[in-house]
Amino acid sequence: MALSKFQAVLHSKCPKCRTGNMFEGRVYGLKRQKMYENCPHCGFKFEIEPGYFYAAMYVSYAFSVGQVLVSALITAWLTKSDSPWVYTGVLFFTILVFAPFNYRYSRLILLHYLSPKVSFNPNLAAGKEGKVV
Repeated sequence: MALSKFQAVLHSKCPKCRTGNMFEGRVYGLKRQKMYENCPHCGFKFEIEPGYFYAAMYVSYAFSVGQVLVSALITAWLTKSDSPWVYTGVLFFTILVFAPFNYRYSRLILLHYLSPKVSFNPNLAAGKEGKVV
C-alpha cells in the first residue's frame, strides 16, 4: 500500500512512486545532507528543469519567517527583555538550527504540493518495478 502524500513528505520519499528516498541520511546528523539526482526506485529525475529548486527558496523563506516569528514571540513572553541583542541572538540561533530542516522540506513541499507536472503513479509504487525516463 502506498504512502499518503503527507507521509511521503514526512519520510522524504519520491513524489512519483512514494517509495524511493529523495535524500541520503537524516535531516540532522554528522554527515551533510545529500539529495539524490534520481529516485533510486523509479528513476524519476528530481530536478525537473535547470534551476528548478530556486523556487524552493520561497518555501524556505516562508518557513523561516514563521520560525523566527514564533521564536521572537516566545522570547518576548519568557524574557520580557527590551534588548535587541537578546532577540538578535535568538533569531540567528533559530535560523541556524532550522536551516537543514528548511532545506529538505522546502524541496519536498515544492515537488509534492506545488509542482503540477509531478503526480503520483501507483504503478511505480513498492513491488511494481519500472523506470521513468
